[in-house]
Amino acid sequence: MLTYEQALQEIRTEGARFERVSETINCADALGRVLSHALQAGFDLPRFNNSAVDGYGVLVEDLVSAAQDNQIELIFDGEVAAGADPASLAERALAPGHCLRILTGAPVPESVEAVVMKEYCRIIEAADGAPAKIAFATRTKIGENIRMQGEEVEQGTSVLAPGMAVSPPVIGLLATLGLSEVQVYKQARFAVVATGDELVEPAPGVQLSGAQIYNSNTPALVAALRCLNVREIKALHCLDDRAETLAVLTEALAASDVVLTLGGVSVGERDFVKEAFEELGVRTVFWRVAVKPGKPVYFGVIEKGDRVEKLIFGLPGNPVSALITFNLFVKPALKIIQGLRQKSARITTARLTRNLQKKAGRLDFVRGTLASAADGSLTAAATSGQESHMLTGLAAADCLMLFPQESEFLAEGAAISVQLLNWHD
Repeated sequence: MLTYEQALQEIRTEGARFERVSETINCADALGRVLSHALQAGFDLPRFNNSAVDGYGVLVEDLVSAAQDNQIELIFDGEVAAGADPASLAERALAPGHCLRILTGAPVPESVEAVVMKEYCRIIEAADGAPAKIAFATRTKIGENIRMQGEEVEQGTSVLAPGMAVSPPVIGLLATLGLSEVQVYKQARFAVVATGDELVEPAPGVQLSGAQIYNSNTPALVAALRCLNVREIKALHCLDDRAETLAVLTEALAASDVVLTLGGVSVGERDFVKEAFEELGVRTVFWRVAVKPGKPVYFGVIEKGDRVEKLIFGLPGNPVSALITFNLFVKPALKIIQGLRQKSARITTARLTRNLQKKAGRLDFVRGTLASAADGSLTAAATSGQESHMLTGLAAADCLMLFPQESEFLAEGAAISVQLLNWHD
């Protein structure tokens, strides 16, 4: 039986062989997608020298002695507004003893050495009420409050790399560069297959009878996929029947790049999923991992030449096991096949508020909540309801505590590694 890290490595290896396809889409539709190509700036940013503030353009030498109690007066020489053509200012030379009002974002003439914020200036009006002079109460220095052409990005510089997720700032940068379309990796299509004779879909007026239960796994797993920006999801259900399992999985494989099954992968007499996948040409990569919950998790691939064409995950049917194994195994695989830059799981350390005890042999992902102690350190407490069918404990959790595989006891106050639970990342 593989360890957690060994299973993850198998997923990384097979996921890296998945053939990603690029597509061009509108930037307005790109939020959450993953860039497939590097992007270079087509021009300098900023495109021209411009003012960072509303203020007055000056020559530095004119204000060397300026202070609150020794204000220097300069002749007002007009205004440069945002949107003014920088080329029209090429011949606008600022003479010693003169100043220009320059608004935020407005181009700065080459002769202007600095811009003084208007808060340090006082307007001296002429008889007609128009500005005649400006009194300055502070010194300045070369380049102060001037955004220089190309200081952020020079033309031809790579500004966005493949593997970056498109975030609101990325969309803003694309617009700044004048781009309306962007190349991203095509999104993987998912099929979610719930198995079990006992499952009933929740719906208004639908009541349970006998040993029936509502199907919680499908909505939970679909929601988990939506949190990761997966948009094309086919939800299916099959009974505990070998022929039907084969038929439904055939449909799922035809409609998707990644198949997630829920239940039917353990060793029960009516667990047909693993057998059906192998009959359909799936190569089993691993089955059973030394984790709790989720020991019977299954992972396989369909290959096309030297590439992986489809990924298949058989998740346990217990609701907590399904969601935990999704978080531990499916989420990393999804990030790989999306082309997303790989980041380590968010792991921190906390002190236990109570003793923990288990049997050795499996890495136990204990559902927990984090809190700050008086000294600023983190504490972790296990939620109630740690059984694999108890969603209440997972619903209340904000972390998973990693109880080491070969450990049997951890005392109150002991340090424990904690993986933050974030379904959106």
